Amino acid sequence: MKTPRRLAASLPLLSLSLLLSASGAAAADSPYDQRARDWRNGAIVYQVLVDRFAPSANLDAKRALYPAPKKLRDWSEPAKPGVYLDDEKLNSQELDFWGGDLQSLRGKLDYIAGLGADVLYLNPIHLAYTNHKYDAFDFNAISPEYGTRAEFKQLAADVHQRGMKLVLDGVFNHMGRNAPKFKDAFSNPASPWRNWFAIGPQFQGGARVWTGFQNLPELNLENPAVRNYLYAKPDSVVQGYLRDGADGWRLDTAFELGHQYLRELTDAAHRQKPGSLVVGEIVNYPGSWLRSMDAVMNFGMRQIVLGLANGDFTPARSARMIERMVQDAGIEPMLKSWMVIDNHDIPRIANQLPDPALRRMVQVLQFTLPGAPNVYYGAEVGMQGGPDPENRSPMRWDLARADNPDMVWMKQLIGLHKQQRALRVGDLRMIEADQLFAFERHTDRVLETVIVLANPSAHEVTERVMIANSELMDGTPLVDALHPDSKTQFSFGAGFVTVSVPAKSALVLTPKELDLGGYSRYKRVK
Repeated sequence: MKTPRRLAASLPLLSLSLLLSASGAAAADSPYDQRARDWRNGAIVYQVLVDRFAPSANLDAKRALYPAPKKLRDWSEPAKPGVYLDDEKLNSQELDFWGGDLQSLRGKLDYIAGLGADVLYLNPIHLAYTNHKYDAFDFNAISPEYGTRAEFKQLAADVHQRGMKLVLDGVFNHMGRNAPKFKDAFSNPASPWRNWFAIGPQFQGGARVWTGFQNLPELNLENPAVRNYLYAKPDSVVQGYLRDGADGWRLDTAFELGHQYLRELTDAAHRQKPGSLVVGEIVNYPGSWLRSMDAVMNFGMRQIVLGLANGDFTPARSARMIERMVQDAGIEPMLKSWMVIDNHDIPRIANQLPDPALRRMVQVLQFTLPGAPNVYYGAEVGMQGGPDPENRSPMRWDLARADNPDMVWMKQLIGLHKQQRALRVGDLRMIEADQLFAFERHTDRVLETVIVLANPSAHEVTERVMIANSELMDGTPLVDALHPDSKTQFSFGAGFVTVSVPAKSALVLTPKELDLGGYSRYKRVK
């Protein structure tokens, strides 16, 4: 038994031992481990228009929910442009419905999970007049064509049961012309809602509307009551849906809300549900917007990737722009940002890139550059569709076959992204190259490194490139991660590798440790 003096003398050593033990535990928990625990980083996002995704089993009972001038279309009918309806202050295409709802969506959750999706993102589902629901009557109510708030809660529970998260579309810049609050405010100067909107003779039509659309009167966010309703109070729209099972919000036209209100909304969401996601539709350069919310829909990166594919930017210039963008924004927000190629506002990828080879090259970049790939429903089966509304046609379930080459390819890309830790949470480092667009994703484990080399030109390119990863050992083979059965290998030495990349394609390479009879060149390097 120690004497008190000896015990006291041993205390500093004991404290030092505990400190070293604690620091060792902290060291084991790297920034990459922390990123990997955050579901928002590098997630696979699957986007759905509820009305167009899965046909309802109760369509006959729902027909009364689509009174004229609304039209309930047959599932086999594609979406087509309409005509302007002056009395309605909108286009007839906005009143075409196909009858999908939350219940029919629930029946397809196994399909979505089977693709490998981590996040289900729904375009607006709140009470509104049109099919797109960007003209809300009441954000707290679910549109009856889709279901009820109780059915929303059940959907959220079913999504979580499959290990996925649920993100909703928040349209907090404007409401609908026929919203009861706006109708009362517009007709009654003494209305309690009068200051919820910008109303006056200085505005065409008598109220400030979003970009000239008379059906979309803007909310006056400078009014604290509006902010309390939308996000500030515990019973607000943002916080209420998070409490009911949503895991995040995608904010429509987020740049319209401005930095201050975006930051307030994001903080409110995090108070209600720590670790929730707020991602903004920001068509601007992302930069400072990522200090106002968690992430953006990365249209800037989309422009660079498509510019590379279409020959607008050289590979070297594309690399510089990507590097600048990530440096300005920071890698953490970029990992959470959605990498969008197509969605409900953009022609489908098959229409943007009719050349199948270039399309596949772009998709490789979508799944390997920093971010969360956004898969628009139907992209996985090769659906086509031009500008809105053609890109919003009902889901082609007849194409959702295991032998569909587009489906096989999409599952391959999703599998690659999910299996490679570096693609989900790794840092970005550009590779020194002139003719190839080349970059590296890396973590704290050198053998997790992923090297991507894209050749948008019409001819094969052979180039010797420098990979500035000092932990990669001389003689390490680089193998094709997209085609693991391929015998093609490239030898890495002294920081350089010579690669041949076929026209309009991309290579995804990973290091493979040589079998040297139990000897490892990486024995003292992670």
